[in-house]
Amino acid sequence: MAGKKKRLGRGLDGLLPAAPAPVAKSSVPTKARVEELHPNKKQPRTHFDEVALTELSNSIAEQGVLVPIVVRNRPEGEFEIIAGERRWRAAQRAGVLEVPICVLDLNDARAFEAALVENLQRQDLNPLETARAYKRLVDDYGYTQDRVAQRVGKDRSSVSNALRLLRLPEEILSFIERGELSEGHGRALLQAPDPSVMMRLARAARDKKLSVREVERQARGAKTGAPIGAAKAKQKSANVLDLERRLTHAMGASVSVDERAKGRGTLQIAFTSYDELDRVIEKLLG
Repeated sequence: MAGKKKRLGRGLDGLLPAAPAPVAKSSVPTKARVEELHPNKKQPRTHFDEVALTELSNSIAEQGVLVPIVVRNRPEGEFEIIAGERRWRAAQRAGVLEVPICVLDLNDARAFEAALVENLQRQDLNPLETARAYKRLVDDYGYTQDRVAQRVGKDRSSVSNALRLLRLPEEILSFIERGELSEGHGRALLQAPDPSVMMRLARAARDKKLSVREVERQARGAKTGAPIGAAKAKQKSANVLDLERRLTHAMGASVSVDERAKGRGTLQIAFTSYDELDRVIEKLLG
């Protein structure tokens, strides 16, 4: 149908075109005991939402694991999970004894690529997990930024912007991981002249719910000696501030709520790249 929005996911083969096709040890899914599967210590994803995991566990208890878990053989025996650790964790909670698996023959670099792309397709990674995964491809496997972009199906500027986030102080990175600041806030803070200014501005942005645009303005102003916090933030109720915090965390982008009289107002979602806009749209459309 004309005008219908295309799905962003293209499958592992579409996103990893340059390498030869992996050789499957099993041409069709087989089964393995849950205790035979082991998480990949280099898995890009480090956070698993407890509520979502419980919901998946309840579904698996009723329907079983419908999508095979992608694994590879371990030198010491049994299997290492490449894609599907969340399903494996949920299956354990549900008391499932066996799960379907698909065994592939992948080296370390290809296994990490596959795990990264699978998470990117499902939008399961937060901005910093994505950035750290890109950095691992660069540091551990010698990839250039151009090659990282090619392998994960992103443009080079997206990869470069993601890696730049890791230049922020650890405390600011923790703000972003907890959803107190957005990825856009992080990029805006990088325009500040030094880490101490970044920290002062980051705390002000978190506490006063400053927009990305305001953070950018103050970060640039700091280079010319303009005082941080020169523009007074509009006072908002505790309920509105809490709503903004929860929406920002859910959307992965800065959300501002302008409350007006008689229950009316506006809701603004800021984005700083087309990739970030894509993620917001996907979340809004479900």
